[in-house]
Amino acid sequence: MLNNYFHELRSKAVFAPEGPRPQFLTDTPQFKALVAGLEAGQRIPVHPAEAALYYFLEGEGLITVDDETFDVKPGAVVIAPSGAKRSIIAKTRVIFLGVKGAQ
Repeated sequence: MLNNYFHELRSKAVFAPEGPRPQFLTDTPQFKALVAGLEAGQRIPVHPAEAALYYFLEGEGLITVDDETFDVKPGAVVIAPSGAKRSIIAKTRVIFLGVKGAQ
């Protein structure tokens, strides 16, 4: 049974002058999925976290996972392993989907 259907994820992104305001599509102890928007120049600071997948829907930026930095644009997918430090910097307005499962 399908619990949620999202036709256009870009429309879920919220942009705020103070920084990212993730919008959760689902948030359970077993599975989290969110859409986040960053304006050009905004960032998500370096932080360690559980394993996650990031799918970039719009814009250009940089994502760093531990010691590797990747240019991202629409269609890019980055998987960060559990415990890896990660950060995102938006070069232009960026929208991404982030998903995390239970460890």
